[in-house]
Amino acid sequence: MAFDLFLHKGAFIWGCSSKPHSQLDSHSGGLTDNLRYQLVHKCTILSVLAQKAAIPVEDEKPLVHSPPDDNALLHIHNKGFHKDINMLPKPLTSIDVSSSASDGSKVRVAYQGLPGAYSEDAALKAYPKCETVPCDEFEAAFKAVELWLVDEAVLPIENSIDGSIHRNYDLLLRHRLHIVGEVQLRVNHCLLGLPGVAKEELKSVVSHPQALAQCEMVLNELGVDKIGAHDTAAAAKTLAINCLRHNGAIASSRAAKIYGLDILAEGIQDDDANVTRFLVLAREPIIPGTDRPYKTSIVFSIEEGPGVLFKALSVFSMRNINLAKIESRPLKQRPLRVVDDSNEGSAKYFDYLFYIDFEASMAEPRAQNALEQLQEIARFLRVLGCYPMDTHV
Repeated sequence: MAFDLFLHKGAFIWGCSSKPHSQLDSHSGGLTDNLRYQLVHKCTILSVLAQKAAIPVEDEKPLVHSPPDDNALLHIHNKGFHKDINMLPKPLTSIDVSSSASDGSKVRVAYQGLPGAYSEDAALKAYPKCETVPCDEFEAAFKAVELWLVDEAVLPIENSIDGSIHRNYDLLLRHRLHIVGEVQLRVNHCLLGLPGVAKEELKSVVSHPQALAQCEMVLNELGVDKIGAHDTAAAAKTLAINCLRHNGAIASSRAAKIYGLDILAEGIQDDDANVTRFLVLAREPIIPGTDRPYKTSIVFSIEEGPGVLFKALSVFSMRNINLAKIESRPLKQRPLRVVDDSNEGSAKYFDYLFYIDFEASMAEPRAQNALEQLQEIARFLRVLGCYPMDTHV
């Protein structure tokens, strides 16, 4: 039974919703062996490649079409990590999560990206002994939790340099998952290359556009071309498969180990205080406590009017509750509203949803009273989760 906090007819209530029978059946083992067989094949089966050459799939297309260096190719082939790459789990897609089921034998945590991604590092920080499950996109990770393919998902929500990941804010409202934890991960960008290559030999570097921007000073000093990739782990994988001696990649130290690459330089980000905050999502909320620092995440909308937002935020300040995060997103159902219909030009404004993280537990009377007063002002209110704060970066 999932519980949410809603505003309904002027009353502040906890609502509950039963899961679909298909989800309950999959949790209790009611699915056929055929579906179990499909899940095993889609989540863990080896990628089928030709024995004599690695054939790239869509996310493995070479970003540079120059021929590979024969010596580097021979050296890497002798290391044998082409075989290791092919043994890595294939990321789940939205189609996969719609036609598969989990056997529930292990604690499984979904993340977006390939093995070696920073999101996988965050999942392992949250649950060191978990089985990580890669997904090709954020929404696939949400669906994997909803359909009982995995137990939880760990997804980025903001970075200290680049700000919020707006896509995940929108998905939080679209899906019926609960925030049950957070992970703050210090980003340590590494410059990777093929074994035996010096960083001075590099002519181009591949990585996610944000990673390239965050390492701009070092890359400019090297005088290399910057090439965008889907994510940092995909950049490392592309470099390893294509064996291009004069190419480098920016990714994590774990990615270097997974794909058999050398770390040519470590900590190359321009700003050492580079931290990404991740949310841990689950099907059910946790019971909030007061034994440690807690954070509560909510989303609400308000009627337009002078000082209404000020009144909404003041319910926290008058109770000495610190607001850790405020994010606004356009309300999709009412994106624009006309204010003035005069022929000289119409002024328009957006209706907004406000996402707020505040540092208090729902078990505390002050938090309950603050939300009780907020529901008198808000047109819509939902509690996304109450969870322990991650105080270790």
